[in-house]
Amino acid sequence: MKKTFAVLACWALSLFAAAANAQLVIEITKSAEDAVPIAIVPFGWESTGAAPFDVAEVVAADLRRSGRFEPLDRKTMIDRPTQGDQIRFQDWRYLKTDFITVGKLTPDGQGFAATFELYNVLTGQRLAGQRLTATANSMRALSHRISDIIFEQLTGVRGAFSTRVAFINVEGTPPKQRYKLIVSDYDGENQQTITTSDEPLMSPAWSPDGQSLAYVSFESKASAIYVQTLRTGERRRVSARAGINGAPTWSPDGKKLALTLSRKDGDVDVYVLDLASQMPTRMTFDPGIDTEPSWSSDGKKLYFMSDRAGGPQIYEVDVEDPKRPTRVSFEGNYNARPRVSPDGKQLAVVHLDRGNYRIAIIDLASKGLQVLSEGRQDESPSFAPNGAVLIYATQEKGRGVLATVSTDGRTAERFTNTAGEVREPVWAPFSQR
Repeated sequence: MKKTFAVLACWALSLFAAAANAQLVIEITKSAEDAVPIAIVPFGWESTGAAPFDVAEVVAADLRRSGRFEPLDRKTMIDRPTQGDQIRFQDWRYLKTDFITVGKLTPDGQGFAATFELYNVLTGQRLAGQRLTATANSMRALSHRISDIIFEQLTGVRGAFSTRVAFINVEGTPPKQRYKLIVSDYDGENQQTITTSDEPLMSPAWSPDGQSLAYVSFESKASAIYVQTLRTGERRRVSARAGINGAPTWSPDGKKLALTLSRKDGDVDVYVLDLASQMPTRMTFDPGIDTEPSWSSDGKKLYFMSDRAGGPQIYEVDVEDPKRPTRVSFEGNYNARPRVSPDGKQLAVVHLDRGNYRIAIIDLASKGLQVLSEGRQDESPSFAPNGAVLIYATQEKGRGVLATVSTDGRTAERFTNTAGEVREPVWAPFSQR
């Protein structure tokens, strides 16, 4: 019992840290070689004084961070059209720009309206256009929405710029540390502290509707799992059994949590907890360590990490018939922390690659594995809700930071916080707002 608990305790403590009220500075570390050139022209402002917000700046930053687009530097723009009939397409072809977005801001009641248009420079075809409204405090959200529309129009993939992430932060140094659970926009802006503690917080997990977070807290000097509603701040303790309470993850219908519990004999297994009845159902039965569950997209299977074969590997089990698990990972002698892609076709895992812990994806049909990240201590992968990008935790000069990598490995970026450390990111679903 003591040996098993020590193993899990070391595993748990390796997953902490974070930068509470600090800003996240984003650095693109890898872009696609064939990034599409696009012009995001500064929006016109149809009123007196200075424009209240630079929508084009946020849109350009979003598209640049995706790694798929290369926005034109404003300094090289030879004109500043604000609507389609003002665009001289030949001029923009000369600048070798494939697409152009123009728009304008106008006062609208107590807020503002943004009208934008997207054009194909080569053909002059209008590809998209829309009028959106926002208050002064939600102009960034409006800008991200425009980015989503442009991204989907040009790639065929739903944009995820309007989504949020949650992560754990740690301030201070041992033995005096302050832990925070933070929610922010995908780009680190608009950070909100959900809960704080002098004891460790870990393993945040979004509910399918994006309205609640489950997480582990040690505030009572022992692990317990809480569910907290973001809008009201209301929270309830859903599991505080003797021993380990860890690694919660929501079922697709939001009615259950898969989690890790320990038995009196020291055995560590995956269970499914019905949130209404509070009844746990055991899903794994091996004497080894079974942990880190993740639901399949249809809710019929669970993927989990087990050391039953001598080292951490990924297995799947049928929720209705849990006594016959099958192995999923076969490449390498260490695969852990499985996370299912939104389409249910891939698993993101932490994979030991030539002495380095890196993020990889496993194709569930072929069981083939592809290493995506390039760090030495990468962990805690989480898919964006469109399945195009993974966010994960890594190390930079001995400090915990966040990073992203596209699921094809072509683009990557790093989020460096100005103070503290950041760990255990988890991307929210589309249905959050």
